[in-house]
Amino acid sequence: MTPEELRADIPALDEAVYLNTGAGGPSPRRVVDATEAALEYHEYEAPAGAGTYGALFESLDETREVVADHLGADPESVALTQSTTDGIGRIAAAMDWEPGDVVVRTDQEHSAGILPWQRLRDTHGIEVRVVDAVGGDVDRDEWKSAVADAKLALFSSLTWTDGARLPVTELTDVAQDAGARVLVDAVQSVGQRPVDVEAWGADAVAAAGHKWLLAPTGTGFLHVDDEFAQPLEPAQVGYMGVEDPEADPAPLKPDARRFEIGSVSPVPYAGLREGIATIEDVGFDTIADRVERLTDRLKDGLGDRLVSAESYESGLVSFRADDPIEVAQRLVDEGIRVRDIPPTGTVRVSVHVFNTADDIDALLDAL
Repeated sequence: MTPEELRADIPALDEAVYLNTGAGGPSPRRVVDATEAALEYHEYEAPAGAGTYGALFESLDETREVVADHLGADPESVALTQSTTDGIGRIAAAMDWEPGDVVVRTDQEHSAGILPWQRLRDTHGIEVRVVDAVGGDVDRDEWKSAVADAKLALFSSLTWTDGARLPVTELTDVAQDAGARVLVDAVQSVGQRPVDVEAWGADAVAAAGHKWLLAPTGTGFLHVDDEFAQPLEPAQVGYMGVEDPEADPAPLKPDARRFEIGSVSPVPYAGLREGIATIEDVGFDTIADRVERLTDRLKDGLGDRLVSAESYESGLVSFRADDPIEVAQRLVDEGIRVRDIPPTGTVRVSVHVFNTADDIDALLDAL
């Protein structure tokens, strides 16, 4: 599939210059068609065929396999969630926290990677340490010192604020050598570049399909290493997460699937499978080449307003504005969809493979 074919298959692009995939990707027709077909199958055919639950389990198993293959993982190490926030929250709620336990995060985290630790600080007395990561530049000595006695370290593989890439494997190794577990927020990476969770070595990786994978909202996934998963006690438990729901006590599944709870709709996950297939059809070499060329064009046009790195990091590019909220809203009013980033006081542009030079020029002209 070429970028041009993908663009032609996304109806939302007929309505606006869409440069906001970092918030939510517009799904192509093939993803929506797969989602609609799954709904019709589940409601019209499955009840009298495979059965409502038979069809559900088959769909979820297939989705885990597709996600696992995309991440370089085993299907049993994948739990299906509703979002990145959901996945991070399930890990936070399952760990055994005591007063004085330490969590380390960077200062560039989304609220998904901030709020759980604030709550645990207030309810369980944990300590939260914050390490600077502006521009992806994490001081190695500061990181090593911060994680020296930490229970968990969390960071994003790609920052949502300015699109900087963090050295995932290196930061993970340092934290794990100190005895800390590592949880990575990968939602801005999946769909932009290959993600190999085995190579990263993190204990858990949370992400979702509704951004760069162009899948429906509500399609999250959580990779958890078996050794990390086994002692964790999910805050909620249901028949999906146990080996035998009729047993008393019912033993939890020995892997990431213990984080799944009960019946969910299989419909959006059909869209997730098709979103992953779409990205893989286009190919990461094509995605990286096109996004790099377009972001170079954008950065040249922004000049000294550029906040993100001058060299290519990702499709997320942030720039300064006197009033980011006003600028982002004015652009939206002119049919150019971007977003402001409150924590950094910048405007963020998201460039994906379906975007064009005309999109970039329209934005620069509007500025």
